[in-house]
Amino acid sequence: MLVVRTPTRSVCNSYPMLLALLRQYIRPYRRLVAALMVLQSISTLASLYLPTVNAAIIDDGVSQGNTATIVRLGVVMLVVTGLQVLCAVGATYLGSRTGTGFGRDLRAAMFDHVITFSEQETARFGAATLLTRSTNDVRQIVFLVQTTANVLVTAPIMCVGGVIMAIHQEASLTWLLLVSVPVMVVANYWIVSHMLPLFRSMQRLIDGINRVMRDQLSGVRVVRAFTREGFERDRFARANMALSNAALGAGNWQALMLPVTTLTINLSSVALIWFGGLRIDSGQMQVGSLIAFLSYFAQILMAVLMGTMTLVVLPRAAVCAERITEVLSTRPAVQSPEEPKFPAQGISGVLRLNGVTFTYPGADRPVLQDISFTAQPGTSTAVVGSTGSGKSTLVSLICRLYDVTDGSVVVDGLDVRDYQTQRLWSAIGLVPQRGYLFTGTVADNLRYGAAPEQQLTDEQMWEALRVSAAEEFVRPHGLQMRVAQGGINFSGGQRQRLAIARAVIRRPAIYLFDDAFSALDVHTEARVRSTLREVAGEATIIIVTQRISTASQADEVIVVDNGRIVGVGSHESLLDDCPTYAEFAASQSVSAGVGGGQ
Repeated sequence: MLVVRTPTRSVCNSYPMLLALLRQYIRPYRRLVAALMVLQSISTLASLYLPTVNAAIIDDGVSQGNTATIVRLGVVMLVVTGLQVLCAVGATYLGSRTGTGFGRDLRAAMFDHVITFSEQETARFGAATLLTRSTNDVRQIVFLVQTTANVLVTAPIMCVGGVIMAIHQEASLTWLLLVSVPVMVVANYWIVSHMLPLFRSMQRLIDGINRVMRDQLSGVRVVRAFTREGFERDRFARANMALSNAALGAGNWQALMLPVTTLTINLSSVALIWFGGLRIDSGQMQVGSLIAFLSYFAQILMAVLMGTMTLVVLPRAAVCAERITEVLSTRPAVQSPEEPKFPAQGISGVLRLNGVTFTYPGADRPVLQDISFTAQPGTSTAVVGSTGSGKSTLVSLICRLYDVTDGSVVVDGLDVRDYQTQRLWSAIGLVPQRGYLFTGTVADNLRYGAAPEQQLTDEQMWEALRVSAAEEFVRPHGLQMRVAQGGINFSGGQRQRLAIARAVIRRPAIYLFDDAFSALDVHTEARVRSTLREVAGEATIIIVTQRISTASQADEVIVVDNGRIVGVGSHESLLDDCPTYAEFAASQSVSAGVGGGQ
């Protein structure tokens, strides 16, 4: 069950999810991480050795005028510096490889999981938030991985090693570290504890602005038709301002981190120079030792600063990990069984509904109740009814976009829940009322309907287009005719005909037409139904329609009203025996004689 997160949750609750996510998806890159740790260790140890060499040059070379010592130790310093640079470059490269590979794998896992969602999970999350979680949220965690890769080993070794080397140089001044480091850590934790709820709010507001943009871009024609540009600008401005204010609030807290860290480092450095100068003046300390101690002190505080920069990224990444985990841990309501079954002779298309009842999650009453009928191969069944009577839901249950609440949907003697979902769907050709077309070409969209092992030829594509009466507007441009996203460069009727062609090209055992002829004129519809009978004569055809002229041509008509079947029979018998159907026909000014002749 999906749990709605609130911004008042504890700061630490998101971190276990982040750690689990990192542990799972970093595992394939453990060799790269091991090499990265080795290179960072060498680079950090080299940087810790340099101040000691520098102190020796000052105390043993410069102060005593020993040129040979200066040259010898200078060469050593150059060699150590070169080694440090090479290891640092290699570590940065491996860190980038690890981060980008991690992001690729996490995005792939998100996509692979989201496409298994049924209509229930997709509606529960919403397209806008799924897009945000698959892109922006993943990017935030990748940024954390890449940032952490640079300080994974460097910061701890530099901090601990710096303390050891500083004590070795001058133990009497290390009390300054016991003051400055805790002050910096406590101040940064206090800041981070206020940033986490703000970052959680930001991610939800990004969902909101994506939702507004998606609505505006998808409905741009409606916006212009009703001259609602001003309203949409205001709606976007409100979403944009809300995100801006949340980002500003988080940025204000984040902006405190660098000044606090810088102030602590500078005050500590001033104190170190002051007390170190006193010790040099009293002859208890050499100049080279003070310079080396300053370097180690700076390295220790730099390690704390690197940890601080990681803390800046950590809260937002933790929130994103929580949101991603929420998606990945959601089990689809529609899944293949552990031991799927399949008819020995394959799917022939015998469809039977036994007392089907369905209630949408959270609804007060069923949308379908006690639906029972049988459809045989070689026959066509029309489902008619008023708007909202449950016709489209019935189609969704047949192709198992939802699972029935009660009863069963049986195909060739097996409950659809016993099939492997891919094998069931491969035997069904679904044409929804709003036939969605993908960006590309007409040929690309037709190939989308083919089975994975099916190698389509141009002749097969043209045949499918002929059946759907789409050949006439595709022929002048050819199969490479461009298709915009959603098919918005086609009319509603053209989109429906291309969607029909996409379903026909698979030659499925069961055709489901969900009001798929609604945008076609009666003459074009008659042509499509005529050619469809030629190629789908042995298939089971279910047609959801509100046209009596379409229903009259079916072998059997099922009348649905308020979620229940109120009539079953031929067009002529229902006109006599079913008042609901007769009233429906009369509303379209179609008599028995006229309806039967179309």
